[in-house]
Amino acid sequence: MATTHLTGRTARFTGRTALVTGAGSGIGRGVALAFAAEGANVVVAGRRREPLDETVRLVEAAGGKALAVTADVSHAPDTEALVRAAVDRFGSLDVAVNNAGVHRGGAPLADLSEEDWQAQLDANVTGVFLALRAEIRQMRTQPSGGAIVNIASVFGVHARRPGAAAYSATKAAVSVLTRGAALDHIHEGVRINAVSPGATATPMSFRPGETEGDRAERARATLPLGRISETAEVAAAVLYLASDDAASVVGTDLVVDSGATA
Repeated sequence: MATTHLTGRTARFTGRTALVTGAGSGIGRGVALAFAAEGANVVVAGRRREPLDETVRLVEAAGGKALAVTADVSHAPDTEALVRAAVDRFGSLDVAVNNAGVHRGGAPLADLSEEDWQAQLDANVTGVFLALRAEIRQMRTQPSGGAIVNIASVFGVHARRPGAAAYSATKAAVSVLTRGAALDHIHEGVRINAVSPGATATPMSFRPGETEGDRAERARATLPLGRISETAEVAAAVLYLASDDAASVVGTDLVVDSGATA
C-alpha cells in the first residue's frame, strides 16, 4: 500500500486521540489512517498484533502517531485496559470507533451452530457494549466529552439476506444499542452515532469463489451506484460523525451502501 504524507490536509482532529477497534485491516485500518491524516493520535486495537503493527507502520510512515494495543473486546478487562492505554499514552480519549466484529456461518439459521451464533454475539454485541461502557466512563470525566461511532451494517435494521440471520440480528442490536446509549449519555457530553456500511472493498464482500472482476460485475448489476463502496468512503462517514461538523447529530445510523437500500 502506498503511503501519503499527512501534511496539507484538513485537520479536524489535531491534538485529539482516536481509538479504533478492529483496526488491523479493512474498514478499521482505513478509519485509523483517515483519522491520522486529519491530525489525530491514533490507538489501534485488535486481537492479533502483527496486522496492528502494520497499521501503525502505515500511519507513522505518513507522518502520524499511533499506538497498537492487543485486545479482545468481548472481555471487559481488555476494553478497560485499552482505554487506559490510550489515555496514558496521549492524555485523553476524544473519539472511539467500535469496528471490531465477526461474521460466522453463511448457512440457513436452522443449520447454524451454537458456536457460530455465540461467537457473533460475543464480538458484535457484547464487544460493542463493553467497549462503549469503558469509553463512555472515560469521556464523561473529560471537560470536552467525546464522540463515539459504532460500526453496524446495512444487514441489520436496514436489510437482510439469506444465510446471515444471526449476523444481521447482531448488527441490528448495534444500531439499537447506539440509539439507546446516545440518549443516555448526550447530557454528559458524549455523542454517539453509528455507520452502517453495505458492500465495501474488503474480503468480507466476496461471495464464495468470487474474483474481484466477478464482484465488480455483480455490483454493476445490482447496486444503484454500480459499484461497492471504498473503505475511504466509509471512513469519511465515520469522521464526519466524529467531528464537530456533526455536533448536533445524536443517535443516527448513517447508511453507506451504494444505494442498495434506497
